[in-house]
Amino acid sequence: MKTNRRCRALLAVSLNLMALLFSTTAFITTHWCEGTQRVPKPSCGKEKKTNCLNYSGNETANETNQNVVHYSWETGDDRFLFRYFHTGIWYSCEENINAAGEKCRSFIDLAPASEKGVLWLSVVSEVLYIMLLVVGFSLMCLELFHSSSVIDGLKLNAFAAVFTVLSGLLGMVAHMMYTQVFQVTVSLGPEDWRPHSWDYGWSFCLAWGSFTCCMAASVTTLNSYTKTVIEFRHKRKIFEQGFREEQNFLDQEAMKYFRERTEEERAEAGDLRLQCLHSCSPN
Repeated sequence: MKTNRRCRALLAVSLNLMALLFSTTAFITTHWCEGTQRVPKPSCGKEKKTNCLNYSGNETANETNQNVVHYSWETGDDRFLFRYFHTGIWYSCEENINAAGEKCRSFIDLAPASEKGVLWLSVVSEVLYIMLLVVGFSLMCLELFHSSSVIDGLKLNAFAAVFTVLSGLLGMVAHMMYTQVFQVTVSLGPEDWRPHSWDYGWSFCLAWGSFTCCMAASVTTLNSYTKTVIEFRHKRKIFEQGFREEQNFLDQEAMKYFRERTEEERAEAGDLRLQCLHSCSPN
């Protein structure tokens, strides 16, 4: 039983550690959602020769004279660039079309004013989710390595299960709130940021993978607690049943002893009575 309990506790600790690593990674990365944004092509110049609008006429004159009317034969989507972007809880980064690298801006500033409260609530829930995971992981480690008795281990097991379940519920709520805020920002966010197409990224998958590991750890911990309690009750029942049978056996032996003793005393009393009658009778 002790080996099975230790294996279940080790599995719960491993799942909780995976949930903690996944949630922390997802929280600090910027790939919850990713896709493309449609932006107008910049004007071609001395440093920009590709992915730009090449107006007819003298480019140098066009650059210096702002009153010159520019004409381009490109129409439709040919006038636009589709730049890659990725967004997390804290920042939204998009490809820089004028230079190498990316430029990032705060996603909290991009969110509509009506959704900022929900976004901050999502951030707080994510922080509490990670903190409760840490508490649950600490309790599981104490139960696994420093538990001196089975009763203390059961108490730590129960508290670890409670904290892990609470953290999983907070994580689920936080992920759903962030998804709601992002979808509203797609519709009502700044014009220069709104995505042309988007999908969920690997950080979002890590966040829900963390939730899955968290709930699996809580189920494993509860299962370990329940099995241990059931095993103890079963052993107690067997002990009580054996003690009752032993008590009945002792009672029967005692009754048999007293019965035999009573019969012996009666026989001795009868012998004494006969001797008294013989000794007291006249010759």
